[in-house]
Amino acid sequence: MLRSFSSRLFAKANRASLSARTLSTTASLSKQAASGSSDAIKITLPDTSFKMYHAEAPSLEMETNKEELIEMYTQMATIRRIEMASDGLYKSKKIRGFCHLSTGEEAVAVGMEHAITPDDHIITSYRCHGYTWLRGASIKSILAELMGRADGVSKGKGGSMHMFAHNFYGGNGIVGAQVSLGAGIAFSQKYLGHPSTTLALYGDGAANQGQVFEAFNMAKLWDLPVIFLCENNKYGMGTSAERSSASTEYYKRGDYIPGIHVNGMDIFAVKQAVAWAKDWTVSGKGPLVMEVATYRYGGHSMSDPGTTYRTREEIQNVRSTSDPISHLKKVIVDLGVATEADLKEIDKQAKKAVDDAQKEAEQSPEPNLDEFWTDIYLPGTEPKSIRGREPTVVHHYH
Repeated sequence: MLRSFSSRLFAKANRASLSARTLSTTASLSKQAASGSSDAIKITLPDTSFKMYHAEAPSLEMETNKEELIEMYTQMATIRRIEMASDGLYKSKKIRGFCHLSTGEEAVAVGMEHAITPDDHIITSYRCHGYTWLRGASIKSILAELMGRADGVSKGKGGSMHMFAHNFYGGNGIVGAQVSLGAGIAFSQKYLGHPSTTLALYGDGAANQGQVFEAFNMAKLWDLPVIFLCENNKYGMGTSAERSSASTEYYKRGDYIPGIHVNGMDIFAVKQAVAWAKDWTVSGKGPLVMEVATYRYGGHSMSDPGTTYRTREEIQNVRSTSDPISHLKKVIVDLGVATEADLKEIDKQAKKAVDDAQKEAEQSPEPNLDEFWTDIYLPGTEPKSIRGREPTVVHHYH
């Protein structure tokens, strides 16, 4: 539904016969007619988009088009709606346990996905709902998983922190553990000779983990095609980066590995940086450390109100000045690609798609108890029996 609507809106934008345009994503809009009927849109990023460590910066000039802009907006609006639905389900006690939302960080996931292909690999921590959807899981399967239902993307057995999709390896609950796993995924791609990159994501709260630096070392020794991407949302649980880290320049943490700092609230900066980083890693130059500066509007998890260690004024200031969806909306409207009414219709369609998926997910049954014994071993490799939580409970495979 969402994709068909955005396609119709793209066709409408095409009928407007817009010529190529040049845009600075923070400066005033300047429209320059170009020869021919190309619908390419040129973007000039602000000088503050990147900070570099032992590498030359990506170009500040990039191109997009009307169809991609509408798709980006649709995807960010949908991810925000998924998180809003998750928030409501948790508060109504239909989601239990841990639940970490990414509201405010949508530009990271969407910008990244637009810079890579389905053949590239992603592994992240527990703030993973948007990535799971972008990698191909349905909204229904994500919400069902959150509620522990059989139609969940992990059959209702993983919950918020353990979701998987095509070339997407979770959703990992152990802080920082996914970084070394990401290095392993990159090793397999290099070993097999696949021209793909691996993005191993972690938060600023995990940046001081010893296993992160061990993964850095192994990746550089073998020049693995991996991008170590630190999503710096300023707070590791309830502790600010300044209170937890002697150095908050996470993009320099690789020492012998080049790094880049990116404005993660600007979807264009994220896309350009990740595209540049992919080219770097697959060309044989080895790994990169990327710090993406972003911000979460909610608490660390649903059990954290998020206002005991920062002020409401701070949160509202970021919302009003740096919101990634509002930023992209302004770009689209200023370019004449779509009107505010068009974008409100996308918002409406996103809400309906998520609402419909939520209703279906709530109708999904709980998993059969026999499912607790599946997906532990590869089929054919199971032992004769396995013990349950209680010593007296034993399941026999053969």
